[in-house]
Amino acid sequence: MYDGHTIEKVIREINKELVPEFKTKLRFHLEKQDKAWLIEQIIRLTIDKHSRQEWDKKISQEIKQQKRAERLARLKEMELDEPKLDSFISQYEKYNRVRLVEEGYLINPPPKGTDLIATECRSEKGEALLIQAKDILFAILFGDESACVKFDRVAEELLTLTLPRFKAQTIDFLKATTEIGGLGSWQDPDNISNDDQVENILFQVEYGEVASERIGDGVLATLNLINNLEVNEEVLYARMINVEQSTLVSISESSHRLRQN
Repeated sequence: MYDGHTIEKVIREINKELVPEFKTKLRFHLEKQDKAWLIEQIIRLTIDKHSRQEWDKKISQEIKQQKRAERLARLKEMELDEPKLDSFISQYEKYNRVRLVEEGYLINPPPKGTDLIATECRSEKGEALLIQAKDILFAILFGDESACVKFDRVAEELLTLTLPRFKAQTIDFLKATTEIGGLGSWQDPDNISNDDQVENILFQVEYGEVASERIGDGVLATLNLINNLEVNEEVLYARMINVEQSTLVSISESSHRLRQN
């Protein structure tokens, strides 16, 4: 029933009720932060919008460089080669969500095809396995002797991976990728995770394959883990085809669709 209130007035009244709780929670959170970080954030809030964007961009690049350096250090320690990759694939290629939950890697993850799986939904060993899967994916796509990655690559392949744009940051550790936008058209029979008209990103990466084609198997095994431990798509599409002189050949030699249980 109309009583003279406007939606703006209703919002103001609700905000009044929430402000004290918000202040309390904000203070509690800030008190736990590093002093240097707090100073940086205060300075950031005092500068103009353009400078703030440049600031954020610089910080983002520094974080990426740090993560990349840490990943390269782990790869050098791992010394990945074909036998080690084969061992990893054999151990984890059949892992699905049910097994990850049963063995304590995942803790109450959100339904498939909805939100990303947050850190708090992974146990310590689940987080470690996610990092390992990402490290190995990076290594088999881009690794060389400078990172102590040793593969006798004999052919060029092209990986195309489709992800919703809002989940694309989960593989921002990949380099030398081509990104193509597109709208999803898949509809979930259970009406939980439709991606009809959802904005998707297609990532395309060229990589070197070995004679046994275990690199491709490794791509599938690592993507399976990354999807089940973080990306959380009902259907994750990955396609690999031969490349001849950086041009797609007319016939696909291998095509894969990963559907997780």
